This record gives sequence, C-alpha cells and structure tokens, in this order.
Amino acid sequence: MKLYYSPGACSLSPHIVALEAGLSCELVLASTKTHKLQDGTDFYTINPLGYVPFLVLDDGQTLREGPVIAQYLADQAPEKKLLGPVGSMERYRALEWLNFIGTELHKGFAPLFAPGTPEDYKPLVKERLLQRFTWVNEQLAGKDYLLGDQFTAADAYLFTVSNWGKFVGVDLSGFANLQAYVARVASRPAVQAALRAEGLL
Repeated sequence: MKLYYSPGACSLSPHIVALEAGLSCELVLASTKTHKLQDGTDFYTINPLGYVPFLVLDDGQTLREGPVIAQYLADQAPEKKLLGPVGSMERYRALEWLNFIGTELHKGFAPLFAPGTPEDYKPLVKERLLQRFTWVNEQLAGKDYLLGDQFTAADAYLFTVSNWGKFVGVDLSGFANLQAYVARVASRPAVQAALRAEGLL
C-alpha cells in the first residue's frame, strides 16, 4: 500500500491507524502547497482532487477521504479493535465521532488555513470551533479515549485535528480534558512513530 501524505495534515490520522494496526504502508510525501511529489510528479495526475490522504492498494485500487481510509485500515486488523465489529454500537459510536470530527472540526478549521479568507470572518470561525471543542472537552471527562478505555480510529483523527489550533490562533489550552487526552494519545508508540516519520518530533 502507498499512503500519500503531508506532514501534520489530516493524512496523519490514517498514518497513525496504519501503524496501530501493524500494517506496512509506503509513505509518499505530497506537498499541499505545490501539489508536487518529491520527484517533481504532479500530484493531480495521481489524485485529481489534489489533496491528501490518498491510499493506493497493492492491486491498484484507490481510496480517498481520510475517515474512510482510516476505516479501511482499521478493518484490516479487527483484532486491534480500532473500530468495533460490524453491527455493534461501539462501531457506530466510532463512526459517529469520525463524522463529527470531519464535518464539525476538520471543516471548521478549513477557512483558517485557506488563503484569501477575509480577516473579519476569522473570529466567527474561531468562536464556532471553540464551541465545538467545549463540547468535545465535556465528552472526554473521565475517559482515556473517545469511547472510554479503547483507542479507536476516531482518536487518531481527533488527535490530528486538535493539534491544528496552535497554527491558526485557536487557543485550546483551557480545555483540561482535551489537553490531557492529546498528551495521552501522543505518548502511544504508534503515534510517536507516525510523528517521527513525518518529521514532527
């Protein structure tokens, strides 16, 4: 498998899931700014949408969209319990979180990374994100991970997105449960390995 990524971008989430699942994945760096690979290849010729993550399977089939790639990778190692069994409520809870993080947090950050977003619009974006993170912080009370004691693919995604605040002026330091959670996830060996591989440590 080949996973096209950019350091610290949303592709970090499936990268973590692959390592947690014990899967071997070739990492291919794709710049989100130039849309070029290190050898000069135009990334649009590989993924016409031009964004990461993008997964190429050994048989040549491809998958796009981070939460779906994370689900696929998690399902390759069901014994790791990165998603609950098909039909179980714990699976639906993990999928519920993956969707919430994708639509309410990930997309919420998008205007802050986009060049050309009007400056007077950014405070509204930040306020909405802080409201969402207030709720997330409450949900983490008394839990090691989003679903309790079990680390899942949703945790890889929340960890990734939660780290973006410091780059765009969204101060999450006041959320004690979230901060403890991010530190807990960061200490996992697979997460450390992913951060190291992406040059983030």
